[in-house]
Amino acid sequence: MAKKSRQDTRRAVHSRIRKKVKGTPERPRLAVFRSLNHVYAQLIDDVNGVTLCSASSVEKSAGVGNGGNVEAAKSIGKLIAERAKEKGINSVVFDRGGYIYHGRVKSLAEAAREAGLQF
Repeated sequence: MAKKSRQDTRRAVHSRIRKKVKGTPERPRLAVFRSLNHVYAQLIDDVNGVTLCSASSVEKSAGVGNGGNVEAAKSIGKLIAERAKEKGINSVVFDRGGYIYHGRVKSLAEAAREAGLQF
């Protein structure tokens, strides 16, 4: 039997997490995705199936040169928290997307907390 790839394992872990973590209009889900070059964050209302706001290192307005590092993740965490505050959102449910809570995922979450979001 062939071994699972790292991506297959992450998808399996993410599907287990998604069974437990649900976003509501009052407390949306902060979903994190990271690629080799960029970091993405979204606030998602799972009840209505709507993305309320998003931020990524791809955006020119984010002001991030290289999106694949911890500093970029910190700036994206601050940016998603600011956009959430503009929409009147104070607390979220954190969805780490199957990634371990370390490195870019951890720095994004901590920056969002420092900027005022409650997990």
